[in-house]
Amino acid sequence: MSAARRAVPGDAEELVRLRKVMLDAMSPSDDVRWQPLTAETLRARLADPDGELTAFVVDAPDGRPGLAACAAGTVNHSLGSPGNPTGTSGHVFNVCTDPVHRRRGYSRACVEALLDWYRAHGVARVDLFATAAGEPLYAALGFERTPAPSMRLTL
Repeated sequence: MSAARRAVPGDAEELVRLRKVMLDAMSPSDDVRWQPLTAETLRARLADPDGELTAFVVDAPDGRPGLAACAAGTVNHSLGSPGNPTGTSGHVFNVCTDPVHRRRGYSRACVEALLDWYRAHGVARVDLFATAAGEPLYAALGFERTPAPSMRLTL
């Protein structure tokens, strides 16, 4: 298995490609209008080595172009609470392995690298939204279901 590396701005288009793979697995869509802006945003945010958004990737094996897998995350700041006195938390998202590279531990390597990054930044609580397919990986890494339901308002 290849080791995960921290993503660089040049990985932005591949990260967007894998994001589309992930999103289509949950809810297929032909809408790709979001992709150029997302790639631009990623290039800018990945260029900041001290930024609070990062991604870890595994390159496609055997010298093939592109990425095999990725996991992204942000550091979020809120007010403290009993379970999180600093109010700082991490949010994992965009975990995806290209279908031709699955079942090789690539997503695990990316998420583990991301968790190490959180530890190095003093983030002690990390949240994510898991699909049924992803839940076994996250449970194996120590994530647990929480009682807090999620709600959303689109403005």
